[in-house]
Amino acid sequence: MDLKNSSDIKASIDLGTNTCLLLIKKDSPSGEQILHDESTVVRLGQGVDQSGELHPDAMKRAFDCLSRYAQIAKNHAVESSSILAVGTAQARDSKNARAFFDQIKNDLGIQFRILSGDEEARATFLGAALPGLDPAKMFVMDIGGGSTELVSLESGKSLPMGAVRMTERHLKSNPVTDEEFWACEQAIDAEIEREFSSIPPGFQLVAVAGTAVTLAMLQAGMQEYDRKKLDGVILTKGDVHRWVEELKWRSLDERKALPGMEVKRADVLLAGVMIFWRVMEKLELPTAMISTRGLRYGVFKLASQG
Repeated sequence: MDLKNSSDIKASIDLGTNTCLLLIKKDSPSGEQILHDESTVVRLGQGVDQSGELHPDAMKRAFDCLSRYAQIAKNHAVESSSILAVGTAQARDSKNARAFFDQIKNDLGIQFRILSGDEEARATFLGAALPGLDPAKMFVMDIGGGSTELVSLESGKSLPMGAVRMTERHLKSNPVTDEEFWACEQAIDAEIEREFSSIPPGFQLVAVAGTAVTLAMLQAGMQEYDRKKLDGVILTKGDVHRWVEELKWRSLDERKALPGMEVKRADVLLAGVMIFWRVMEKLELPTAMISTRGLRYGVFKLASQG
């Protein structure tokens, strides 16, 4: 599939396990102008870890979202066939994903490219950089619903642990029990240790995607998403651990009431923040810089590289 789009106005869709993101931007000699940037929780990965298939309700939510996104793109003079659309972990893991994406192409004109774990990691890294950061000293973390990408300039790994996957496997009570919490922590640690023993000192952890952005909003008590205020926010390992403890003892309704909480993410956020914390702990990363960019930005660069 050719992902190239020669127009000055470009659109990308990142359909993940939990969220579906649309980015529309205009490139000009004076710089990049963001025309539309939206994230919708569709939970496409609902039950995939257990059944191996996309759930009909999840496909309906995703289809409705993509239909709306296609119209928004058209309103910005980007035809559906020119949208750079990618699928990630849930598309790799589910047996009926190909039929679903064929339906999307037939009904909406949007052709999806299913990224491998390595491609997802690479595109995430390419999209995550903020102005002033040295790519050679960046270690990017994208905690998704089904997988977590950990990638540097030289290499990257896609680990089969994400906020939705780990919640469905381990955190089933409301609020969670100590036994569930410990089992989840052990499972996360095992995945990290399988791929990493350590990383060289001096790297800046850059955290992208919904878990990281929501955590930054909670830390600041922000009620509304503001990309300019969130980019570059620094969280310490202590900040992240404190939020693990805060979320652990709260019921789902109590989590939803927290200032800055995205309500549809409240049930899986604990698992996501646990992954965040354990990566920082196991790899001895004292701080994390938040970037609202990531995969939906990186697909443009991935396309230009062929």
